[in-house]
Amino acid sequence: MPDAEPPKSIRWRWVFGALVAGLAVLGLIWWQTAAHNGPQVAVETARIGPVSRVLAVNGKIAARASVQIRSSVSGTVLDLLADEGAFVAKGALLARLDARSQDAIVVQARSALAQGRINQAQAAATYGRDRDLGSIIARSQLENAQLALEGAAQEVARLQALLDQATLQLDRYSVTAPMAGTVISRAVDPGQLVDPALVLFTLADLSDLIVEADVDEAYASHLALGQPATLQLVGRSETLPGAVAFVSPRVDPATGGLAIRIGFDAPLLAPVGLTVTANIVVDQQKALTVPRSALLDGAVFLLQGDKAVQTPVTVIDWPAARLIVTDGLAQGDRVILDSTGLSNGLTVTLATP
Repeated sequence: MPDAEPPKSIRWRWVFGALVAGLAVLGLIWWQTAAHNGPQVAVETARIGPVSRVLAVNGKIAARASVQIRSSVSGTVLDLLADEGAFVAKGALLARLDARSQDAIVVQARSALAQGRINQAQAAATYGRDRDLGSIIARSQLENAQLALEGAAQEVARLQALLDQATLQLDRYSVTAPMAGTVISRAVDPGQLVDPALVLFTLADLSDLIVEADVDEAYASHLALGQPATLQLVGRSETLPGAVAFVSPRVDPATGGLAIRIGFDAPLLAPVGLTVTANIVVDQQKALTVPRSALLDGAVFLLQGDKAVQTPVTVIDWPAARLIVTDGLAQGDRVILDSTGLSNGLTVTLATP
C-alpha cells in the first residue's frame, strides 16, 4: 500500500521554514560582510609640497592722500567755484564767504596805520628841529622829542601788525585747495551759514589709490609691510597684484580690529568707497597639509590595513580649507579625508575612485 502523501498544510510549513532559514543565512552573510568591510572612506597620501597661508579680508578703495577742507572763519557762502568730480589745482579757489564786515576792519586798520605814520613823521620833524637847535633849548625838551619819536615808531609797528592780522583774516574768507586733486564731496550750498566745524569739501588724489581694511586682532601678529596680496574689485572678474603698505601699530580697543592699507602695484581708476576682496599671503613654505575635514579633536585618522587609526597631530590654526601640519604626520601616511563617524580601530573600506 503506497505511503500517504503529507497534508498540504505540512508541506507549506516546510517551504516557509526553508525560506526563513535561507533569509537568515543571507542576513548573516550580509552582516558579516558589512562588519568586515565597514564604511567606505577616501584617502590621500601625505606629501610635502609648497603651501601658502592666505588671509582673506574685505576693504574699501580710498585715496592715499585726501583732505577734508573746512573754513577757518564763520560766514555765509556767497560763491561755490568747484563741484563734486571736478579736478582742482593746488591753491585754486573753491568758495568765497561774505567778508564785508572783515573788509571794514581792514579799511579801519589801514586808515589807523596811515594816521600813525603821519604822527611818526611829525614826531620825527619835531625831534630833528630840536636837535638842530642844539644848546638853545633845554636838554629835557630834546629828550622828550626823542621819546615821542620812539613812541610814534612803536605805534606804527603796532598798527602795521593789526593791518597784517586783519588782512590775513580777510584771506580766510576765501577757501582754497591745499593740494591738487579731485573734489569727491561737497557739503554746502550758496547762502548757507558755515563755521569751522563743518566740512565743506573733501579733496582726494585719485591717481594713487589704496585699499583700507580692518583685520581681526587674532591675526594681527602675522601681518607685515610688503606682504604680497591679490585684489579683486567688486563687479570685476580679474585680480590685481598689490602689497601691504601700512600696518597700524595699535589694535582698536572698541572693535578689536587692526587697520591696514594695501597698495596696488600699478595705478588704476576706480571710485572711492568701492568694495575690494584682498587675499594677503602671510606665509609661504613647504609643508605637509591635510583638509580641515580630516581633523577631529586634534587628530586625524590614518588608513593602516583596513583600520582607521586615530593619530594626534599639531596644526597651524588658520581660516583655510587646508591646514599645515607641523607634527604627528609623515610623508607617505594615508590620511582619511573625512573623519565624520570614525573611531579608533574601526574597520573601513577604501572607496573606489
